[in-house]
Amino acid sequence: MQTWKKIILWILPLGIAIISLGVGRFEVGIEQLLKILASQIIPIEPTWTEMEETVVINIRLPRILLALLIGGGLAIAGASFQGMFGNPLVSPDILGVSAGAGFGASLGILLFGQNFATQIMALLFGLGAIGFTFFIAGARKNAPIFMFVLAGVITSALFNALISLTKFVADPEEKLPAITYWLMGSLGTVTYKDLYIGGPLILIGMLILYFLRWRLNILTLPEDEAKSMGISVVPLKWMIIFGATLITAVSVAVAGIVGWVGLIIPHVARMLVGNNNQHVLPMSIAIGSVYLLLIDNLARSITATEIPLSILTAIIGAPFFAYLLRKSGGGWA
Repeated sequence: MQTWKKIILWILPLGIAIISLGVGRFEVGIEQLLKILASQIIPIEPTWTEMEETVVINIRLPRILLALLIGGGLAIAGASFQGMFGNPLVSPDILGVSAGAGFGASLGILLFGQNFATQIMALLFGLGAIGFTFFIAGARKNAPIFMFVLAGVITSALFNALISLTKFVADPEEKLPAITYWLMGSLGTVTYKDLYIGGPLILIGMLILYFLRWRLNILTLPEDEAKSMGISVVPLKWMIIFGATLITAVSVAVAGIVGWVGLIIPHVARMLVGNNNQHVLPMSIAIGSVYLLLIDNLARSITATEIPLSILTAIIGAPFFAYLLRKSGGGWA
């Protein structure tokens, strides 16, 4: 991999994250920002206000760290699924996990309001949706991969219908707006509690996929050839599904449904480093982290009211993906 691509991989997310701490309707200068960050490690005489420190450390830092994790996690999940299914149009929610988690959160808001119980329900229903997908597909170890795709379509349709039913019976004054806004995705209510609970789970999923990245190339070969190389294809696919599902379910539980990241970012990564998944997956993490962080900066800066993430990811992502389709003819970018 070329040097400038390695710089993108390691330096750009960190640099954008530091700059993002000062971006927003309440701006903090770069000098004050660096001093505030340094004061968390070494004693420094304060030259900043208590408000500035609260905004940087308690409000922006946890949401920026989660934006990095969720953006990178959804991107590597999408790249892994695209490599496993051999289809560039696959996204992390192909097996129905986003719809299941969305229904869990909608039901949680309807019953309990927006609190920790809602996030737990979103996570449980997201994982339950995957179980339902496996049940439909027959849960056989040797089930064809397209069976899981079809089962995922059925699962998504069912849970999307249940989401609509939940919105239909919700109180139109309070619960319905909360459900609608949550489903569009936002990091506006993120706290350190969300980071401490969701962050490690997303990292586990990312590490699973990262360490399996070179094996993804083998999945493009016929199964007999892969077995002759000593690779157990079925367990490998199950591990990829588990890692990508864990990332997607936790991301939806913490931040709502954030679309397009896992679909378009792997294409951008392949434009930079080619089709070798050994390089595509790490580059997807870096670009996905930066992309969602920039989207979050726009969401909380360009208007007085915070814009849901999925609105911006669709406005930016859909035209770009249309360009990729026109350029590649529906094949790999």
